[in-house]
Amino acid sequence: MRDAYYFFSDVHLGLESKEKEKLKESKVVEFLTEAEKDAKEIFIVGDLFDCWIEYKQVVPKGYYKLFTKISEIIDKGIKINYIAGNHDFWKGSFFKDEFGIEICHEHIEREIEGKKFFIHHGDGFAHNDLGYRILKKVLRNNISQKLYSWLHPDIGIWLAKGTSETSRNHTNEKDYSEQDGMKEYGFKKIDEGFDYVIMGHRHKPQMFTHGKGYYLNLGDWIEYFTYGVFKNNEFELKKFYDIKKHG
Repeated sequence: MRDAYYFFSDVHLGLESKEKEKLKESKVVEFLTEAEKDAKEIFIVGDLFDCWIEYKQVVPKGYYKLFTKISEIIDKGIKINYIAGNHDFWKGSFFKDEFGIEICHEHIEREIEGKKFFIHHGDGFAHNDLGYRILKKVLRNNISQKLYSWLHPDIGIWLAKGTSETSRNHTNEKDYSEQDGMKEYGFKKIDEGFDYVIMGHRHKPQMFTHGKGYYLNLGDWIEYFTYGVFKNNEFELKKFYDIKKHG
């Protein structure tokens, strides 16, 4: 019976060494294989890739096993929702043409089993993120992307990877204090009537209650290998793989 909804984010494929990335991709594929047994829908909540920049005839190489699994899941009638993060927002028509997946560049509001969900990658909500919010508007502007597409793919992707590393370092250096902006924004959405607010971006699995709702951060697949599942009217934050134990 397909009655479960799965959520994961911040895999950042392409970030580390070839060996680590091979392990990471294999674990994501294993996770998706388990999820497809009872999944009704799967939500990728941003930054599946550490850097994704797509040209009309060129996309980043690799990820064959992941794309094969995604295709298998789609063929089984399981819907995959993909919210762009701050590292993988630069997408053209590849996911739509190959898998029928529409990329969401903002957020998703859904009612699932009678509960209201607000799902967002989470970038731009930190209190000291004004610079990023301005940069986000520039980078996601159609004219900016059109001009950038005139660069040769080898140069464009190389530059994008450098920008991705800078963005990641910027995020890692942020002071995510008790009042981190993301959680406060999540609480605000709960006050507006949402039962669950789900984000990624912070790379730290967390679940907080607020009033009658819940704010969750999904963690990542670099250190924590965590995901969320909503089933039988309950949301659980789970660990799929313990990298510290297995290495």
